[in-house]
Amino acid sequence: MDLENKVILITGASKGIGEAIAYAMAREKAKVIITYNSDGESAKRVEQKCKELGSPDAFIVSLNVKDNEKIRETAKQVEEKFGHVDFLINNAGVISWEKFEHETFEEIENQLRTNLEGVIKTTSAFLPIIKEGIINIASRAGHHPFVGRSVYTASKFGVIGFTQSLSLDYPDLKIFSVSPGAVKTQMWSYGNGVEPSIVADYIIKALKGEIPLKDGDLNLYEILR
Repeated sequence: MDLENKVILITGASKGIGEAIAYAMAREKAKVIITYNSDGESAKRVEQKCKELGSPDAFIVSLNVKDNEKIRETAKQVEEKFGHVDFLINNAGVISWEKFEHETFEEIENQLRTNLEGVIKTTSAFLPIIKEGIINIASRAGHHPFVGRSVYTASKFGVIGFTQSLSLDYPDLKIFSVSPGAVKTQMWSYGNGVEPSIVADYIIKALKGEIPLKDGDLNLYEILR
């Protein structure tokens, strides 16, 4: 698949995996829509680098995936500018490092609303203008339960289930999830794990059909371990 001039929207693209995906898409000469929640300065930096890497159009828009009206507003804004989105990449995510018995209702809600509900609602809002596909960033935690991460794990199991069902509902779209293990991002305190650019490169390969998907999931933990 040639990604040149394709319109790619990436949620949570101001840092981490989302930032790396934006750069990978820019190298493919895609038009990149960079969404961010709070760090507008980082989004501007990503926008500039995407242009330097070859993106013919890098566009910033703020998006809080827990805000229903903001999701709808963003979808309208994108449609007015581009007319459509070729691929939606639901990447925005959060994690709590507290054990379950210490997690507040607010921390539980933040993970479920961002990681799962945000993916579902953003997909719903953009679906009418999506032309080619949807990629949802899941996690190894969506396949294997993790001690001390029960809420995060639940959210990622949900992402994989949603993605698999959605792919059955819309067989004409290319829909799959991506399940990395640990990645060197701010979320993981830049600890042990793979570089975000490696995750992004494998997503490009999957889009181009250069790597097989198993049950609609690009299980990078299994591939890279």
